[in-house]
Amino acid sequence: MIAALSGILLHKDPGSVIIDVQGVGYEVLLSARTYDRLPPVGEKTFLHIHTNVREDAITLYGFTGGEDKKLFLLLNTVSGIGPKLALGILSGIDAGELCNAISLKDMARLTSLTGVGKKTAQRLCMELGEKVGAFTLEQVRAASNSGRTPARSEGFGMQDAASALVNLGYPQETAWQALRAVQQADADKAAEMKVDELIREALRTLA
Repeated sequence: MIAALSGILLHKDPGSVIIDVQGVGYEVLLSARTYDRLPPVGEKTFLHIHTNVREDAITLYGFTGGEDKKLFLLLNTVSGIGPKLALGILSGIDAGELCNAISLKDMARLTSLTGVGKKTAQRLCMELGEKVGAFTLEQVRAASNSGRTPARSEGFGMQDAASALVNLGYPQETAWQALRAVQQADADKAAEMKVDELIREALRTLA
């Protein structure tokens, strides 16, 4: 199985690219977000690859990050979601926001994605609810172990703060609106806040 490709970007379209690896051109399908992260044609690129083998075809799916590949594979475990729809979902939302939407059962956000109706959104929440929580925690630990403290840690803290506000009786939408207001007031400061500080600042916006 091909798990990764490193080579020269020969051609790219929003839905696919061709990568020259020592004289062999590999066609790789990808999401719009992955496409946006690619270098110009003629430059070297690297993609994590999932190889999908069927009786009539071998298809390669590419991702700039290992996290996107893992999430793509998780999406494919959901009833009624295949590779094409999984790529469509990842084209319309980033990994962190998707995990938040599934964890919080944000049906409005999920059904706004191309190809995702109410039943598919419900299946996403039912079948991936616990899995995306574990997935997010894994990414936070990885960032911590590597010395990074960016958005994933912030995102996990925001989820905890949102859950706490919901437990206090606030609707999920209201809780997230308050937390987004805290972020918009000072994004750098919000990124460094602990969960209790996020809760306290959010409650101030709700007062």
